[in-house]
Amino acid sequence: MATQTTASCTGSTLLQPISEIINLPLDQVNFVACQLFALLMALWFRIYLHPSKSSPFVRHVVATLLGFYLALFCFGWYSLHFLVQSGLSYGVMIFAGLENMHKYCFIVTLGYLILCQITRVYVFDYGMYSADFTGPMMVITQKITSMAFEIHDGLTKRETQLSSNQKYLAIRRMPSLLEYLSYNCNFMGILAGPTCSYNDYKAFIEGTNFQPRYHDNANGKENGKWKQCEPSPQNAVVSKLCTCALSLGVYLSLCKVLPVEHVNNDEFLSSTPVYTQIVYLYLAMLALRPKYYFVWTLADAINNAAGFGFNGYNINGSPRWDLISNLRIMDIEFATSFKLFLDNWNIQTSLWLKRVCYERCPVNPTAATFLLSALWHGVYPGYYMTFVTGIVVTMAARAVRHNIRPYFLVSDAHKRVYDVMTWAATQVAISYTVVPFVLLAVGPSLKFYRSWYFCLHFLCLLLAMALPVKRRRPLKQQDDSQAEHSSTDNNCNQKAKSS
Repeated sequence: MATQTTASCTGSTLLQPISEIINLPLDQVNFVACQLFALLMALWFRIYLHPSKSSPFVRHVVATLLGFYLALFCFGWYSLHFLVQSGLSYGVMIFAGLENMHKYCFIVTLGYLILCQITRVYVFDYGMYSADFTGPMMVITQKITSMAFEIHDGLTKRETQLSSNQKYLAIRRMPSLLEYLSYNCNFMGILAGPTCSYNDYKAFIEGTNFQPRYHDNANGKENGKWKQCEPSPQNAVVSKLCTCALSLGVYLSLCKVLPVEHVNNDEFLSSTPVYTQIVYLYLAMLALRPKYYFVWTLADAINNAAGFGFNGYNINGSPRWDLISNLRIMDIEFATSFKLFLDNWNIQTSLWLKRVCYERCPVNPTAATFLLSALWHGVYPGYYMTFVTGIVVTMAARAVRHNIRPYFLVSDAHKRVYDVMTWAATQVAISYTVVPFVLLAVGPSLKFYRSWYFCLHFLCLLLAMALPVKRRRPLKQQDDSQAEHSSTDNNCNQKAKSS
């Protein structure tokens, strides 16, 4: 085991003895150790490099240097790709014309990411589904492309051409190289993100992130007294660390008991009733999700510990620290629609896809968004099978919701029946859709779908073609009606949740 983990790890071998003791790959041990170190550094950063004590220049420098150190520890010389990708993109921003800068930057950044993914998968280590150097590059890609579009909006468009959210996100001045590198490679988000807007990060560095934003919260309870004091993230950090511990315990307990690969076992397929196969598929996917809960919640806690992530106050006056949160676990597990599940899963990536693709693509934005998501995730065939299936399932779910749901809104009892049925259907549809994402290869993925006779594919196609869907309002009207959303659009998913 030790030899295998050492061979697949590109970073430091300092923690190799610990890897052998707990029998986990060294790259994963390095990742967790670096995130725990980042958590301690975040506390130190908030206390000793507080904006009242340090200049933005010092905070930028320290955040960047700590980020590079963590990258080197985890990925060794492969972390140079972070600098190359960032350097190429910054060169495009500086030397390309503002009118087309965002397009060129998008192509260069995403192209470099895909090139690295191809070489890693098909040249070096096919099937290494753990911590690898392209993971941080995926987050950096989001940040660079978001920044490029926000600079384009801020320097080339009039106010009337932008939605309310785009006005806030728009960057009115070209960031310096230090600001750019700090935003992309700071120690709080270099390993696992999450993505945030440049303006929010800049406000955090300068210490203005606790000041009133460009709007009031929907609850209207942000009074002057609450705004004047800087809230402590202690409760939020402790709560999220408890969630991390619980998620890690569940994952380590169940991941080997309920492997997803078992759904393709010939004996399992031949001797197990269909309803048992469905239940097993759901439980196997349920056991897999805590791994992501652990990684994303820990990353969120690190940012909060540094003082980043404040998002106003709740109706009772307690501070909210969900500005850059990447998931809402309860809303995921009890989602009653495919869209609601996606809205609460990898939230910052969904917002990135919305901002750079869905809102700007003139032709079939849904399909274009799924395609971009597949390209961004990597080059394993299973990713593309998942996202193609996701397009069909999304169309069917939208058609069912528009045509069937109104009949169940006549009473609370009917609504509860509808919610139970759609919850079960959503969980089965999600599990069915993401199997190729886990299996990665074409052969096992097709074997799984053949064992199900492609039933959900055919059913979703039938529903999408048979049921009419009302045309959506123009995007401009939607933006005008959503003026109360948060600065990074983080709370836009709350509308779907409340609806």
